Amino acid sequence: MSRTLITSALPYANGYIHLGHLAGAYLPADIYARYMRLAGKEVLYVCGSDEHGVAITISADKEGVPPKQIIDKYHKANLEAFAKFGMSFDFYSRTSNKLHHEDSVFFFEKMLSNGFLTEKEEEQFYDEKAKMFLPDRYVEGTCPVCGEEGARGDQCDKCGAYYEQTELKNPISVVSNTVPTIKKTTHWYFKLGQFQEFIETYIESNAGEWKENVLQQCRSWLKMGLADRAITRDLDWGVSIENAKGVDKEKAKGKVLYVWFDAVLGYITATKEWAMVQEKKGLGVKADDWKKWWKDESTQHIAFIGKDNIVFHAIMLPALEMAFGGLIMPHNIPANEFLNLEGQKFSKSRNWSIDLRDFIDDFNTTQAVDALRYTLATSLPENKDADFTWKDFQAKNNNELAAILGNYVNRVLTFVHKNMGGRVPILPDSYSKLQSITKDFALFSLMYKDRTEEELHTYYTSEFESKLSLNDFNILLAFSVGARKISRMYRHFRIKEAVAETMNLARAANKYFNDEEPWKTIKSDPDKCHKTMFMCTQIVYSLSIFFSPIIPYTSAKIQKFFNISGLILGMSNGGVPTKNFIREAVNFLVPEGSEIAEPTILFSPYEDDVIQQQIAKLGINATPTHNAQHIESNDGLISIDDFSKMKLQVGKVLEAEAVPKSKKLIKMQVKVGDERRQVLAGVAEHYKPEELIGKSIVVVANLRPATLMGLESQGMMLCASDSAHNLFFLTPEKDIADGSVVK
Repeated sequence: MSRTLITSALPYANGYIHLGHLAGAYLPADIYARYMRLAGKEVLYVCGSDEHGVAITISADKEGVPPKQIIDKYHKANLEAFAKFGMSFDFYSRTSNKLHHEDSVFFFEKMLSNGFLTEKEEEQFYDEKAKMFLPDRYVEGTCPVCGEEGARGDQCDKCGAYYEQTELKNPISVVSNTVPTIKKTTHWYFKLGQFQEFIETYIESNAGEWKENVLQQCRSWLKMGLADRAITRDLDWGVSIENAKGVDKEKAKGKVLYVWFDAVLGYITATKEWAMVQEKKGLGVKADDWKKWWKDESTQHIAFIGKDNIVFHAIMLPALEMAFGGLIMPHNIPANEFLNLEGQKFSKSRNWSIDLRDFIDDFNTTQAVDALRYTLATSLPENKDADFTWKDFQAKNNNELAAILGNYVNRVLTFVHKNMGGRVPILPDSYSKLQSITKDFALFSLMYKDRTEEELHTYYTSEFESKLSLNDFNILLAFSVGARKISRMYRHFRIKEAVAETMNLARAANKYFNDEEPWKTIKSDPDKCHKTMFMCTQIVYSLSIFFSPIIPYTSAKIQKFFNISGLILGMSNGGVPTKNFIREAVNFLVPEGSEIAEPTILFSPYEDDVIQQQIAKLGINATPTHNAQHIESNDGLISIDDFSKMKLQVGKVLEAEAVPKSKKLIKMQVKVGDERRQVLAGVAEHYKPEELIGKSIVVVANLRPATLMGLESQGMMLCASDSAHNLFFLTPEKDIADGSVVK
């Protein structure tokens, strides 16, 4: 069985983690790690603080303290914030420790002896007043490419151009605010150009699996041609090479490893440190076990990063590993784009940011943490930049976590406590074979796993009509098909879609409860009611498993209702594989008669005043609502960006029926691609239900669910109205597959 090594880009220990960081490299990795553990896989998730380089010394200069004080402050603060956010690192290290320094120097020495480093004398800016060579970030000037003022010494943030430091026009030292001179110095360069063909082959070999943003950025770099890259810098803070074997000690004086080099090695040294700590604790791991995570070809390294780190992980790291020899290379690099805040880029200098520690201090509840995790997970910038808004946070908490998931759990467990003694109902004789039938159904679903949900529905009459009611069949099908979708999406790093499918399971659960009407059958058909609530309690437990990668604190609360806790939360388990809890969630295995604790409210709603206080901290007007996801201009016109936020897809009506006690509403089951949705439409005065079955219509697929007549509607259909107010569904001119995008 292959094992999975998961890493997140090491955050600089020069500032606090904010929500943009979380959405980029940390929350997606944590959700993925938790899911893989739940699926019974051998997983190790490591990270740590990046504590060297100019970013640290600049922060130290600004605060007037030594660099060590800076890294200690932010390492501690970020580690605490990560822990409260529910990050399930197996180990969180730091690059300032002795092991990392020693291993980084050894890596340098090995590459030098392998002939992949070269010594070069070069010209570099020197500050005569400060008596120091100037690293790239210590000098600013005019970009030699686009003419932008305030460009850094190696890169222009405006046009993205990279250049040699001495090409910068009108340079000024940020240390002394004087014009620097140019002096000669010696540095060691990595012969990156020798790996051009190897990296090209490596990148293209992953073209079928990697994200397009990763592939395109790598191809762009390769098209320009890889050149030798400096691996040392003149700096007094970092991994010193003065005593490295094979270098002239005088030339190496004052030289440290360039932070881009030693940071990517932090994953390896963190794994080594984890193994050493595990061995010391007597947890069945030997210090040499780090090798199976970095030298065994059956290990898959998944590197979660933001798009600004793509080149270092997809080009530099594989080349370094090849130069060193014997190390595995990243199997996948699911880099995310950037998360914006209320429509603007995160900016600490403009105070346009939400630090994780501030969020935790302000809300100070595990509900809020889970609500934040869920909100970010539903809008991850997986393929393009995304946006976090406080109104969206409020809506996701109130309309989804509270109204769908929390409402279902509370309805079911409260009903069981009120009517069935607070225990998982014991199946009556007429339904005594139900649990074995659910196992048969799981095997049936697995046998036909390549069939669509619509195709599987056709087997009901021939295979299960004599064993299961249609409602029971539908809920079992929803969970078995949903579990496969969720697993497939996680394994292809479509985490946002996996989260949406997980909430769809909760929607299906609510539908089952409503359709079964246990509040009626408790009197009219007690046996059926006990069967219904047996199924519903199983579903509650199953939902706690499916949701645990996303909202771990809430899932733990649900599991405590069942007196169950532990590894099913997907927490760190020392890299040891466990049983497949995802399979258990589908098989409905909670024993009959199991005691259930008195339920408590999982998600309380956030009122407007709480949200407006947070918006006010950003200094923006909190009056306009963001629930519609756009703000109209005075002329009533919207931008193309506003329109593009609507997701229009073709849907096919599978079932349609009138809604009792309503003159206007028709309830439909609509297939939209791989999804089956319940949609309510006020067209009963214009169409008969049977006229709609088989009809292709246009659906607004990303509209928040609404409740009408006690039923949830998971979308909206587009209609046209004539002068007589007759409604007509908008339909495709030609036959087109459901799920097709309407533009």
